[in-house]
Amino acid sequence: MLHTIAAFDRIGEENAFAVLARATALAAEGKDIINLGIGQPDFKTPPHIVEAAIKALRDGHHGYTPATGLLATREAVVRRTLATTGAEVSPENVMILPGGKPTMYAAIVMFGEPGVDILYPDPGFPIYRSMIEYTGARPVPVPIREANGFAFSAEETLSLITPQTRLLILNSPANPTGGVTPRAEIEKLVKGLAAHPEVAILSDEIYDVMTYDGEKHCSLLQFPEIRERLIILNGWSKTWAMTGWRMGWSIWPNSEESGRLYDKVRKLAVNCWSCVNAPSQYAGIAAIDGPQDDVEKMMRAFDRRRKVVVEGLNALPGISCITPKGAFYTFPNISATGWKAKKLASALLEETGVALIGGPDFGVLGEGYIRLSYANSEENILRALERVKNFLEKAAS
Repeated sequence: MLHTIAAFDRIGEENAFAVLARATALAAEGKDIINLGIGQPDFKTPPHIVEAAIKALRDGHHGYTPATGLLATREAVVRRTLATTGAEVSPENVMILPGGKPTMYAAIVMFGEPGVDILYPDPGFPIYRSMIEYTGARPVPVPIREANGFAFSAEETLSLITPQTRLLILNSPANPTGGVTPRAEIEKLVKGLAAHPEVAILSDEIYDVMTYDGEKHCSLLQFPEIRERLIILNGWSKTWAMTGWRMGWSIWPNSEESGRLYDKVRKLAVNCWSCVNAPSQYAGIAAIDGPQDDVEKMMRAFDRRRKVVVEGLNALPGISCITPKGAFYTFPNISATGWKAKKLASALLEETGVALIGGPDFGVLGEGYIRLSYANSEENILRALERVKNFLEKAAS
C-alpha cells in the first residue's frame, strides 16, 4: 500500500461540485433537475470577449506567457482597480492566475503551519478551511451571523486574534450568504488591526460588482495603512460569466516589510502552474476594457431574481430568508422546518430534482441554513420553489 503524507488526508472538498455531479447523473437518468446549487452565472461569456480569445489564437499567441501574466493583462487589472476602488497599484504587484482558488492556496500555504492560527469566515467558502487544515494550521472560524445581516463583526473578528494568528481571511460580498460588510465596519476592523501588525490579510473580493439596494463594495485596497500586508483576490469568473476560462488575478505587496510576498507567489507559479494561457489573457483584457453592457444586463437580471427568490422563500413553511445585499446567493434559515440542512438538501435533490447546498458544507456555523443560488432563470426559480413547497407540506402532513 502506498502512503501519502498526512496533510492530504486533511483536504476537504467543495460540495457544490459533488451536488453538481449527482444532479448531472440524475438528469442523465431522465429526471428533470433544477440546479440552484452551483455558483456560476447562467449567462454566456459576452461575445466580444470570446472573439478576443479567438483572435489571439489566430494571431499565433500559442506559447508560454510570463509566470506573473502578460504585462498587458496586468495593466488592464491596474486600470480596472483604479476605476472601481480609486486605489493605484503597480502591474508589478498584480498576478494573473488560473482562477481564484490559486490565490487562496498560495496565501494559506505561505502562512499556514502547525502552531499557527488562521482566521476565516464561517459560513464561508469551504476551500478556506480545507487549505488551512492541509497546512496543519489551526482554523479559527470568524462567525458570520444572520442577526448581523451576514456581515462580519469587526469587534468579534478582532477578539479572535491571538499571538499565534498569522492570516485573516475576509470575504465581502460573501459566498454563501450574500452578505455585504458596510464600510463603517471595515474601517473599525482596519483601525483595530493596527494593534496586530504581524497579521496578514487576504481579502476575497471576487463578487465586488455584485451589490444591490444602493450597497457599495468597500475594497480593503482603500486603506493604505494595511497595504503592505494585504492580499487581494479577484478575477473574471463572476463579473463576466467566465467561470470555465479559469482566469483570476490577485494583488500582492512585495516590499521588504511584506516579506516579498509577490516574489514568493511568482516562484510558486513557476513550480506549480507555470503560467496562464495566452488566449484567455487576451480575453481578460477585452473583458475589462470592452463594453460592460452585458455585465449590467446580468446584474439587472440577478436583482430581479433576488427579489423573486426572497419573496418565494419567505412564503414557504418553516423557512425565513433575509434579503442578500450582494453576490447571487440567498442563505435561508430552515431551522423551523425541523430538518437538518444537509439531509433536507439531499432529499430535495433526490425526490424533487431541486439542487441546493446544505449550510454545513460552508462551515460549522452553517447548520440550520441552505444555500440557494439565483444564477438560474426566474422560471426555473419559481418552479423550484413550488417543488420545495410541495415537499415541505407533504413532509409535515
